[in-house]
Amino acid sequence: MIEIKDLYKSFGKTPVLTGVNLSVANKGIVAILGPNGSGKTTLIKSILGMVIPNKGSIKIDELSIKGQWEYRKQINYLPQIANFPGNLTVKELIRMIQDLRNSTTAEDGTLIDLLDLEPFLNKKLNHLSGGTKQKVNLVISMMFDSPILILDEPTTGLDPVSLIRLKKMLHEQAQAGKLILITSHIMSFVEEMADQIIFLLEGTICFQGGLQQLKDQTQQPDLERAIANLLMPNP
Repeated sequence: MIEIKDLYKSFGKTPVLTGVNLSVANKGIVAILGPNGSGKTTLIKSILGMVIPNKGSIKIDELSIKGQWEYRKQINYLPQIANFPGNLTVKELIRMIQDLRNSTTAEDGTLIDLLDLEPFLNKKLNHLSGGTKQKVNLVISMMFDSPILILDEPTTGLDPVSLIRLKKMLHEQAQAGKLILITSHIMSFVEEMADQIIFLLEGTICFQGGLQQLKDQTQQPDLERAIANLLMPNP
């Protein structure tokens, strides 16, 4: 579903992506990992059209995204930090996003129940805790029926019950045939959830494959140690 060829991006004289080649199938949970500064966010924003690469191509369903915008209707995006208008209530924000997406079929009710947001619907966003704002962020990003989900650090601030429910939702979405790209620094979450791992280092992909393949390649018993091995061959 997503095909990237020879993708380069620099900011000024600083190279961020240096020849990324990537092909991702049309369903399952794919974790995009890498240390800070490895190019994860730039890669995601390039797919979203928020960053214009210096060179290379990105195709979704075999169609180039260059100069296009309608393809974004196929994508739901959860930013790591959501800057909501503080003077709106949760309910007002959800309705505003529905109006912007011109959607009357958003599944916000189910998500609100699953994440226990009902008591907060009439509260202003600037009065909410960080964890509750993350729940609002999740509702907004997952309430539309799009085939691709891009979730940047989705577990941030979630309590254990909400985390369990998020995992269940993601598995259900993947089983329904959706492609879910996630970034996370929580290796236990990635190890439990991901069907495939993409590891970026200094702007290029140094591993793409399944968890067991990564463990076998690095001869490590778990994901955390395997990632450490990629960063330091003799950790």
